[in-house]
Amino acid sequence: MPCFSRCILLFPLLVGCFVCEVGANVRLPRILSDHMVLQCDRSISIWGWADPGEHVTVSLSDASAKARTRADGRWQVQLDKLPAGGPHQMRVLGNNELLVEDVWLGEVWICSGQSNMEWTVQRSSNARQEIAEADYSMIRTIKSPHHTSTEPQDDLTGGDWVVCSPETVANFSAAGYFFGREIHRKLDVPVGLVNLSWGGTQCEAWTSREALAANDKFSAILERTDANQDQSTPHRGAVLFNASVAPVVPFRIRGAIWYQGESNVSRAAQYAELFPTMIVDWRTRWGQGEFPFLFVQLAPFRYGNQDPQNCAELWDSQLKTFRTVRNTGMVVTTDITMLQDIHPTNKADVGKRLALWALADTYGQQVMPSGPIYRSMEIDDDTIRLKFDYVRKGLRSADGQPLREFTIAAANGHFLPADATIDGDTVLVRSAAVGNPVAARFAFYDSAQPNLVNSTGLPASPFRTDNFPLLTRDEK
Repeated sequence: MPCFSRCILLFPLLVGCFVCEVGANVRLPRILSDHMVLQCDRSISIWGWADPGEHVTVSLSDASAKARTRADGRWQVQLDKLPAGGPHQMRVLGNNELLVEDVWLGEVWICSGQSNMEWTVQRSSNARQEIAEADYSMIRTIKSPHHTSTEPQDDLTGGDWVVCSPETVANFSAAGYFFGREIHRKLDVPVGLVNLSWGGTQCEAWTSREALAANDKFSAILERTDANQDQSTPHRGAVLFNASVAPVVPFRIRGAIWYQGESNVSRAAQYAELFPTMIVDWRTRWGQGEFPFLFVQLAPFRYGNQDPQNCAELWDSQLKTFRTVRNTGMVVTTDITMLQDIHPTNKADVGKRLALWALADTYGQQVMPSGPIYRSMEIDDDTIRLKFDYVRKGLRSADGQPLREFTIAAANGHFLPADATIDGDTVLVRSAAVGNPVAARFAFYDSAQPNLVNSTGLPASPFRTDNFPLLTRDEK
């Protein structure tokens, strides 16, 4: 994209970037500010506040639209879609004028979850080199402050768009940055990352109260929320949806990446319904159809206060979400692990694997997005044959050692270690101690270290073939 590159080189990014405000009538939300990236190739939603009845005109490049401010003081316009590129100046004119500088059109992604999404570049593997090489002015991010609310908010309480550079990247979300960098490199377009993350938070905090109330299975969550009078805690239903998600919902996006689940491990079975509820809730609120929702399956970690199977049940719920919710992608991280640390520092591979899903399913590139995903099984006497999707050119052992972490069970549901061998695109499992097997499991405990991968080296997801009762089934 030669002329696009020349435009980048000629424009002084960090000089003269300001919002000029005269008067106090027209106002924009924080996310619509200098250095922002707007979603390209689809209509652009611009909104704000002014005096009731005030006429507002918004101009950006060749697009322009007008609106009259409603009685509640809010106005909104839709600009025609624009191609990737920039820089542009956005002009908002009412009784006063606002100028938003250094505006680019590109790919916009929400980056949300708990601490593994919030984890910064400066705390990640190879940080010094990554920071020194982060000369990517076309990658920008804005982060929502830590804030809670019992009611949906109109605007973020803070945050500004930050242009990526060696001076600024240290505090970027590492998973978000490495994802965005891969998208930028492959597509050669600007990338905007909207960081809505808070360590230690639960899925229900990011879900609207209306969505939680619509399912009786979440009544205990709302009861705990209403009983907790600590207005500052993020451990309540909907409080982060209200404070961080609701204010940016009108902002057009391409999709979302999500890294969360550690704080829901004790209620892993419930997560199979809670997580899809949140995804559908977000998609409904944004009104952009089934936008891509890409998420990270948790890495193995020894949860000292939990049964070792609880984490595997959370993996199972994440796998169910991938299978049942359309236009989702799941990144497996069983090979990116620090068993004594819940925060694996290798976030570069996490970001790259998230990008594989986006490149394959969203942007139509010919890449393999996933390692093997269990599809079906066949039982022949004492042997179970396991079949997989996302095999590519075959299965193999990542380290050349015999396959690990397979177990099988008879009808009594007692799982025992099994020998596993690769047979073409399938795996054969058997155990001399189990006659008439009915089910198999793979890597089904929290500190499992499996080695089954596909021909591209991507790891297989943990799975179970059975429907035996889960340990966390009664936890609400």
